[in-house]
This record gives sequence, structure tokens and C-alpha cells, in this order.
Amino acid sequence: MLTVNEIFYSIQGEGAHAGLPCVFIRLTYCNLRCSYCDTEYAFYEGKEYSIERLIDETEKFNCNLIELTGGEPLLQNEANPLMTRLCGAGKTVLLETGGSLSIKDVDKRVCIIMDLKTPSSKMEKKNLYENILFLKPDDEVKFVIGDRNDYEWTKEKIKEYKIDRKANVLISPVFGKLEPEEIVDWILEDNLNARFQLQTHKYIWEPDKRGV
Repeated sequence: MLTVNEIFYSIQGEGAHAGLPCVFIRLTYCNLRCSYCDTEYAFYEGKEYSIERLIDETEKFNCNLIELTGGEPLLQNEANPLMTRLCGAGKTVLLETGGSLSIKDVDKRVCIIMDLKTPSSKMEKKNLYENILFLKPDDEVKFVIGDRNDYEWTKEKIKEYKIDRKANVLISPVFGKLEPEEIVDWILEDNLNARFQLQTHKYIWEPDKRGV
């Protein structure tokens, strides 16, 4: 059984799949408390679902792209079997994970979107850097930038771990805290091998709207 906060159909707001219709399965619980978290409601609220029921629920949307998000999906033991079942059914499966738990056992068919927590998140010490060893070329490593210090830290980590040679690097601002133009200027100035992104869904709908 899995504890599920919500299941909804929307567009993918971030990453290489941005703009595509996607079914989101938001799992309950999180082991992190990021300063900029926008899904605190997923820390505790949820209902129990079997893997079979979740697969049935996703089929209702007639959509091939499915993302597990949270909270932190990898806190629940059944998350990996669920992703394997979805991959086996021919779905394109994305996993959004905070980067503090091991991705070693995640099905290799899953596209992993993994955060590395920047200093302003207050969760930097939770980063599990050995995860970088298990990244695939199509995976994505996301850095959320709240200030110039976060950006400089991000540059150092990309260089130290050669992250841009192992996966796609995503850089986005903390929504409402830093002007996107500032980060874009820094990226261009440094010719950084990274994709700048915005949380598209927050510009389409109200930033705090749930189920989108």
C-alpha cells in the first residue's frame, strides 16, 4: 500500500518534458523541510492506495507520461514496485526526488529528476552525493536558486562532481524571491552548461493552486 496525497492530470511544468500532459501521483510524507517548500500539505495528508488501484486511476486519464512526486516518494517502499509496473505497462515514468535518499534501486527505465539542495534551502547537509554515481544521461539534476551564494555553490558542485557530464542540469529560481533575469545573466556570463527553467504551472495558474 502507498499513502497518496493527490492524483491529478495537468501539464508538466518543469524539465525536459515541460509543457506535456502528465498524470501526477503525489505521495505523502517528506524527510526534508526546505525553506522554500510549496507542498507542505503533502507532509501528512493522504489516503491508502494499492498499486493495482493506482494503476487503474492513472489509466482513466489516457496519458502516457506519469510522474511520482511528493513529499518524497522514495520514503515509501512500494514506490519502486509501482514505477516498475508503470514502466512495464509502457508508460514514460518520471521520479521527482529530493536527493537525500538513494536512487540506486530505481528502475533504470525511470527518468529521475533529482534535487541537490542549495544552502538557502537549509537542507544542504541532507544531500546524498553518492546518488550522482547512479545517474543516467537522460536524468535531470535540479538546483533551486535563492540568491547569488546558491548560484556560486551550484557552479562548484557541477564542477566538483562533473554533473553536466552525467545528466542534464536544471537551474530555477525560488519562486518570487529572485528575478529570473538575474540567474539568466549569471548563466550566460559563465557559459554554464545548464538549462534555465521556470515553474510554468505557477505562471498559468495561481502559484498556490493545488492539483495543477
